[in-house]
Amino acid sequence: MLAHLPQSFDNLNLPLRLRLWDGKQYDLGPSPRVTLVVKDPTLIAQLSHPGLDTLGGAYVEGRIDLEGSMRDVIEVGDALSQAVLGDDVSAEPEHQAHDKEVDAAAISYHYDLSNDFYALWLDPDMVYSCAYFPQGDETLAQAQQAKLRHICRKLRLQPGDKLLDVGCGWGGLSRFAAREFGAQVLGITLSKEQLQLARQRVKDDGLEGQVNLEFMDYRDLPQQGQFDKIVSVGMFEHVGLANLPLYCSCLYGALKPGGLILNHGITSKFTDGRPVGRGAGDFIGQYVFPHGELPHVATMTSLLSETGLEVVDIESLRLHYARTLAMWSERLERQLDRASKLVPDQALRIWRLYLAGCSYGFAHNWVNIHQILATRPYPDGGHDLPWSRVDIYR
Repeated sequence: MLAHLPQSFDNLNLPLRLRLWDGKQYDLGPSPRVTLVVKDPTLIAQLSHPGLDTLGGAYVEGRIDLEGSMRDVIEVGDALSQAVLGDDVSAEPEHQAHDKEVDAAAISYHYDLSNDFYALWLDPDMVYSCAYFPQGDETLAQAQQAKLRHICRKLRLQPGDKLLDVGCGWGGLSRFAAREFGAQVLGITLSKEQLQLARQRVKDDGLEGQVNLEFMDYRDLPQQGQFDKIVSVGMFEHVGLANLPLYCSCLYGALKPGGLILNHGITSKFTDGRPVGRGAGDFIGQYVFPHGELPHVATMTSLLSETGLEVVDIESLRLHYARTLAMWSERLERQLDRASKLVPDQALRIWRLYLAGCSYGFAHNWVNIHQILATRPYPDGGHDLPWSRVDIYR
C-alpha cells in the first residue's frame, strides 16, 4: 500500500498525481495530466470513499487544490470515483418543500452573484441557458441567437402576440421576441441583480413600449388567460418536484385557449427524478442550485397533460448543452484573473467545477434537457398549429 493513502488506491492506473502536505508525491499511473494537492491531512480518510461530492466539496473549501485543465480534472476525478466506488446509484429523492421565501433565496444565491462575473463568459446578450447549434460550427453568440429564434419559431410568434417570459434572466429572449417578432412581452424573475440590468438593456434598446419586466413569483401570475404564448427557459428546475403540478396549473391559467407554451429545461435521466450517482447531484444541490430538483421528461409531459394542456412536440438538446457548457467553461478559464476580482474564491471554485462538470455530465448522458411545446386546445379540441414543422426550419 502507498504510504498515507487508502488501500483502495492500490493498483489504480490513472493519469493522476497526488501531492501531499509534506511534499511527498505519488503517481497513480503514467503521464499524469492532473495533480491533486492534498492540503488537509484529515482528508485522507475521506479519500477512501472519493465521491464526486467529497472531491468537489474539498476543492471548494480549499482542502485540496487541483492542477491541470478543468476538462482533465473532471474526467480524471470521475475515473477515480468510478474505479473506487463503481456505478453507485443514488437513493430515491425526498421531495423538498418549496415556498416563495425558499425559492427567492435560492434564486438570489445563484443568480445575484455578480452581473459582471456572468458577463465574462456568457454571450453578449447574457443568455444563461442551452444554446442551439443547427450546423455545429456556430460561435457561442451565433448559437444563442439561433436558440432564441428557434424558440420564437416554435411558439409561432406573431406581431402583437402577448408573450409571457417566465424566468426572464437578463432579458435576452424578451428583447429578441419584441425586436425580431414584434411581441408584447411580460418577463418575470426573482433575481434583483438580473432585473436591474435587464431593464437597463430594454431601455438601451428602445423597447420600453414592448417589454415590461417585473419581480414576480410564478405563483402570483394573473390567471385570466391573457397571454397568447408563454415561454419558460431554465426555470422549472427551481420549482421543486412537489410544486410542479401547481407550476403547470399557473401556466395553464395564464394562457389563452389556442395558445402555446414552450418549457425549456434540464431533465433527469431517471424516471423517479433521483440525481446522478457518486455524489455529482449532491454537489450541485449543496453548492450550485440549492433546492433544485429535476423531473424526468415523462413526469413533465404527464403533469402538463393532467393540467389540460396538449403536448405537441418534444426535442432533446442534450449535446447542445454539453457544447454550450464547454464553451462557457473555456471562456471562464481564460478570464480567471478578472473573475477572481469579481467573486469570492470559493464561488469561483464552485463555478469552475460546475461548468466543466456539467459539460461532462451532459456529454455522458447523466442528465438531459428538453424543449416541450404544448398548447391549450380550444373548447372543441382544435388548435391553430400548422400540419407540419416545416415553418420552424424554413
